[in-house]
Amino acid sequence: MRAFFRQYLLNWKLFMREGSAVFWTFAFPLLMLGAFGLIFRPGPQTRPALAVVGGESDARLARMLEMAPVKVVRLDTAEAEARWRKGESSAQLHWTSQGPQIRVNAYLTGQGMPTAQLAQQAWMQVQAQEQGARLSPLPVRVESPGHASVANYTAFLLPGILGMNLLSMGLFSVGMVQVFHREKGILRRLAVTPLPRSLFMGAQVAQRASVFFLQTVLLMAVGRFGFGITCAGSYLALALVLTLGAACFMTMGFAMAGFARTHESYAAISNAFFFPMMIFSGVYFTLDSAPRWMQQATLALPLSPFLKALRAVFNDGAALSTQGLNLALVGLWVLLCFGIALKKFRWT
Repeated sequence: MRAFFRQYLLNWKLFMREGSAVFWTFAFPLLMLGAFGLIFRPGPQTRPALAVVGGESDARLARMLEMAPVKVVRLDTAEAEARWRKGESSAQLHWTSQGPQIRVNAYLTGQGMPTAQLAQQAWMQVQAQEQGARLSPLPVRVESPGHASVANYTAFLLPGILGMNLLSMGLFSVGMVQVFHREKGILRRLAVTPLPRSLFMGAQVAQRASVFFLQTVLLMAVGRFGFGITCAGSYLALALVLTLGAACFMTMGFAMAGFARTHESYAAISNAFFFPMMIFSGVYFTLDSAPRWMQQATLALPLSPFLKALRAVFNDGAALSTQGLNLALVGLWVLLCFGIALKKFRWT
């Protein structure tokens, strides 16, 4: 145990010598969580702007737009065209001799289409009232798939950042260092020392796990005291899911290290896995608008089922028994990567 503890402290000293590594490991995830949390903080949302151009608009339509709610900005034809050419308008409602028409900026459809839909609904309500119909809006409740009330995007993002930290730790802090040690002959020299190889590797894994534990504590503290986000489920269940994820991505790093002879080649291999998982696994956003086949295909990436299980426990308070499929998929990746790591591992 004394030898293990010495190796553990040595790894911490080597880690702390690199100031940039310490910053990107601890400060950057906190800055990202804080930045997105402030941008998408809960509270009254700014009403989308709809430019109304030309002529006198219908007073009833104007009242409906205010109830939608839409911020009506009245412009004359020349000013509207100037804003349109500069790309400053996402949607404009033009009063023509044939009646109202809406045009949406093709480069700002994410903003313009929802605004156009609100204007369409207001116009249809005006027409319905003209025919004597009485309309009332449906109540809307924003909640997570586990029926928990989610106040802001930060609650969705925090588990995603935890998953990204684990993925980065496994591929870069474990796999890359393993290749570097083998490339520089450190592992070969280690083979002729009395230090057991298992102790050397175990101390590295323990130090990386400690780093992730500190990252998790800091992120959850910022989420709790900065944005009022708490774990809705059992902390034991959360710890078990995170432990399974750590085992998955650490073994993945060791497995990939067996295929690379230099750290340059390892960088190419690891990025081929890192970027697809970062983009398609639901770290920062969901793929609900993607084709169904793509949503199903992402389950083949280990980060996707891991984040589904993590969010179910953290955001919805789900029990582990309800996440059997997701946990089984992550477990299969652990077994697969562990087997590859054993077969491909070499000291020289």
